[in-house]
Amino acid sequence: MTQDVRVRFAPSPTGPLHIGGVRTALFNYLFAKKYNGTFVLRIEDTDQTRYVENAEQYIIDALEWSNIPFDEGPNKNEKFGPYRQSERKDLYKQYADQLLKDNWAYVAFDTSEELDFHRKNHEEKGKTFIYNWHNREKLNNSLSLSSEEVQAKIEAGDKYVIRFKTPQDEILVMNDEIRGEIKIDTNVLDDKVLFKSDGMPTYHLANIVDDHLMEISHVIRGEEWLPSMALHILLYRAFDWSAPKFAHLPLILKPVGKGKLSKRDGDKLGFPVFPLEYTNEKTGDVSRGYKEDGYFADAFINMLALLGWNPGTEQEIFSLEELTQVFDLDRVSKSGAKFSPDKTKWFNQQYLQTKTDAELTDLFLPILEEKGISVAKNNAEKVVSLIKERATFVSDFWDLSNFFFETPTEYDAKASKKSWKEGTAELMQELSEVIEGVSEFSSVNIETIVKEWITSKEIGFGKVMQPLRLSLVGAMKGPHLYDIIEFIGKQETINRIKTSIEKLS
Repeated sequence: MTQDVRVRFAPSPTGPLHIGGVRTALFNYLFAKKYNGTFVLRIEDTDQTRYVENAEQYIIDALEWSNIPFDEGPNKNEKFGPYRQSERKDLYKQYADQLLKDNWAYVAFDTSEELDFHRKNHEEKGKTFIYNWHNREKLNNSLSLSSEEVQAKIEAGDKYVIRFKTPQDEILVMNDEIRGEIKIDTNVLDDKVLFKSDGMPTYHLANIVDDHLMEISHVIRGEEWLPSMALHILLYRAFDWSAPKFAHLPLILKPVGKGKLSKRDGDKLGFPVFPLEYTNEKTGDVSRGYKEDGYFADAFINMLALLGWNPGTEQEIFSLEELTQVFDLDRVSKSGAKFSPDKTKWFNQQYLQTKTDAELTDLFLPILEEKGISVAKNNAEKVVSLIKERATFVSDFWDLSNFFFETPTEYDAKASKKSWKEGTAELMQELSEVIEGVSEFSSVNIETIVKEWITSKEIGFGKVMQPLRLSLVGAMKGPHLYDIIEFIGKQETINRIKTSIEKLS
């Protein structure tokens, strides 16, 4: 790629960052890093009515946790700063004025009541009201009023907006890096408001001005912005600026495959749609986060990368470095990507298996402490090594291993009925005596001695092994039985067998 790659992620601080937003940030990050470019974070906070106080910090924290930090942004390498649009608002007016001067925009005084009247009037006739070429010279604006009338209204303090003057009778040909050539008839476009009566620019003007001034080379954003592409291309033309390349990412769809994934889907089906837990300061509502639900950041990112992009191979597990090497826009899909909660869990399970026992133990020890279990790290690490294959989350470890640390007080009813038969108590009593006599108390040696004893009695292994597991674990679960015996020790093993005899016989 010949030009310097500069991409930006430009969220609005109106609430927590949805995973769709994280994926947009990720694709921008991967594209930038592939071409040794720059990943910019810009906070688009021009809509002050929806501004949420803690949302910006949440966005930054979410990107940091996801291991996709920005190169430039608020309080970081502010080469083209400031990076909050609210701190740049003074410069947007001059660009709006330039469009007015060059006859690419006009001043409109239409009140909300007047616009509502026109909308309702059109609806009654079965039509849709569009403010554009076919009616703009009949409405309350500087195209229909004399310059003296316009000046008088402004001096009188009449509220006004600045609208873009969309060209008439043109087929606009655009190119999207993902979707290819797109054509649109400018006659169907409305004259969007570029500057609001409160003195703030709309997204459209601020977005274009900032992308130009920040030298953005590629605009990689969600599909929901595709309808705005024509206006943005026209704005670049109006300013006589070179437009960046555009790429519109596919939607992330609900698990059923229809409709855009929303917070309500997560609440309903029991999975998070935000990277980090989020508390709404106004309502006190808490939304679940992938981090707090026990997902690894690298598993989360790997999952997101494959929503709408594929490498062209069967490979599914990628490190961030590998993703950077293989990612490109030409393998991003045009169609929506169905989100799968089960597949997301699968990714986490795969990543959990790649972690070292020591890493996992460091995560497990706080759980044991909460349970009041004090255990040496090397012993906890041994347990982790025995159970991690069955786990999807570190939070699963306790249910998979509690019997290593606590004597079972109850026994699974179904397993008891199936495995504890007439004569079982006597077998278990004899087995406890066999275990009592084992001198070298290692898993391998215990297994050898017990198997020799079972063989000598000419009985099926199940008659001994099932009630033994029930005695030690309380259920038909757990890793290799002799590993459990070695870990809990001779006396605890014998005590558990004796307890089971008393309770189950």
